[in-house]
Amino acid sequence: MNLRIAQLANFVGPTSGGMRTAIEHLGQGYCEAGADRILITPGERDSVIETEVGTIVRMKAPKVGGGYRLITDPWKVIETLERFRPTTVEISDKSTLLPVARWARRNEIGSVLFSHERLDAMLSLRTGRQLGVAAGVGALYRLLSRTYDAVVVTSRYAAAEFDEVTTPLVRIPLGVDLETFHPSLATPVDDGVLKLVHAGRLSREKSPHLAVATAAELHKRGVKLRMDVYGSGPHLDELVAIAGRAPITFHGYVDGRVKLARHLAEADIALSVCPGETFGLAVLEALAAGTPVVTADTGGARELVDETCGRWGRPTPAALADAVLDLAKVPGRRAAARRRAELYDWDSCIQHMLNLHTRLASKRMAA
Repeated sequence: MNLRIAQLANFVGPTSGGMRTAIEHLGQGYCEAGADRILITPGERDSVIETEVGTIVRMKAPKVGGGYRLITDPWKVIETLERFRPTTVEISDKSTLLPVARWARRNEIGSVLFSHERLDAMLSLRTGRQLGVAAGVGALYRLLSRTYDAVVVTSRYAAAEFDEVTTPLVRIPLGVDLETFHPSLATPVDDGVLKLVHAGRLSREKSPHLAVATAAELHKRGVKLRMDVYGSGPHLDELVAIAGRAPITFHGYVDGRVKLARHLAEADIALSVCPGETFGLAVLEALAAGTPVVTADTGGARELVDETCGRWGRPTPAALADAVLDLAKVPGRRAAARRRAELYDWDSCIQHMLNLHTRLASKRMAA
């Protein structure tokens, strides 16, 4: 069967790096397997580019805050899909593109919702409120489960917000670039200084405040350390205030994956402590670079580490500081981190997704 896969990624902005990475790897894998592929995303202006990894369509879309752009006209997307004639659509959006999934169902086209985030956790982290979030999100998810042929989640944590009895859930973990992120890029220097690293967007939903506060807590306890923070975002001033006199350096945006991989490999421990992360590509990238990771005890990131290469704690500076000190005593943790990352390769993820697209396309054609 000749698969024609349409990938739709909405709500794209500066904090969607993990989603972008996943879509790029999947799209490349689809094309290498012989599928035709189109990618539709919001952009500053309309454009269509033919590439080696399929057709890239950017649709002019407004900014909706935080640097994000959102396609608000699903009918324009449908017009493009009618010309492409996909066998399946893969949608990374839970809001304005719902009419596209309904169009797919009416036209016997398989539909996949790729659930990159938990809306309840993301809204709680952004607003600092939990009351009233669950009820509204629950109603939306019941609607989604009735509309899509399959819902892909990347972790048990991500699956937990769906009703697994009525939702066609498929759990497919993401992969990591094991060649770019590698321990050979750097050898940490054992000079008695505990070297911590945090890489990610400096915005509230990524919890950089908690990572910085953890390092500040360790400094307050008299631990000799250095923390390097890589990434940019709207809350830098707040983070600098939290750091206080602790030896924490904010380096800003890192241009290039190899450079970021080297910085990760130089560290003793990575802090990736967002309690609402559905998967945690940043965790896998650190592990692949041979750097053990401390995470929060909730969220998908917790599922990526075990006792040989990581520790976890309640999402408080004190509990996470304890976890850092405990992890620093674990023998063989760097080699264990790399072995753990090797369980998550992109080839396996891509093959699972191709199998799903093939099954849905075949099922629709036979209906």
